[in-house]
Amino acid sequence: MNTVNFDFTGATVLVTGGTSGIGNAIAAAFAGAGAAVTVTGTRGSATDYSETDLSAYTYRQCQIQDPKSVDALADSLGELDILINNAGGPYPAGDEYDPDGYAASVTQNMFGPMRLTMRCHDLLKSSQAPGGASVVSVVSMSAFRSAVFVPGYASSKMGLIALTMNLSRRWANDGIRVNAIAPGLIDTRMTHPAMGIPEVMDVEIGFHTPLGRPARPRTAPARRCSCVPTPPRTSPAPPSPSTADT
Repeated sequence: MNTVNFDFTGATVLVTGGTSGIGNAIAAAFAGAGAAVTVTGTRGSATDYSETDLSAYTYRQCQIQDPKSVDALADSLGELDILINNAGGPYPAGDEYDPDGYAASVTQNMFGPMRLTMRCHDLLKSSQAPGGASVVSVVSMSAFRSAVFVPGYASSKMGLIALTMNLSRRWANDGIRVNAIAPGLIDTRMTHPAMGIPEVMDVEIGFHTPLGRPARPRTAPARRCSCVPTPPRTSPAPPSPSTADT
């Protein structure tokens, strides 16, 4: 069978929330294609993630909901070709129907990524990548349909979609492509609690997913890579776990 191989040799990539789940799969795909990848996480250092091997990446601590932490991350970057806004998730410490819980979720999932994106504008504009720089935000299908347990999270993802549409026009003349990807239910540590809720599984899997199972994080990177400008190389290759296990 044919597969598409991407060559990102020389590209600098930042993947927020790149220590697990979708973010880690994206980081691995870019690193495997030759990019220099920086990942962010909430712990003090990469060695604090004993469950994940982060040795292939540069690690930066960042609390995406904290403006000072976001600014410090942006200031630490010397150059940037590709920004993947992946950090975030449902508000873990409270009820998103409570105004404070809703606000906390929106701060984490919309304002944080928006601030980082804006702070990275000059670096992205100066990128020498073929076709220009790229921003890809990981949103969610919960933005398009009822997500009764996480209204703040769903609202945030819809907000990021609107930001994406506006920045794609505003930054086009700067040579910066701005896109968003909306996964459905992915089998990650973050989604495991939801998989124990029958109402969620009946809707997300029973109604919206013909294959009848959640997607796996390893299926996500190709979709992210398809949004960035580096031209692909197509070559015959046998199936591998990363291409066949979808």
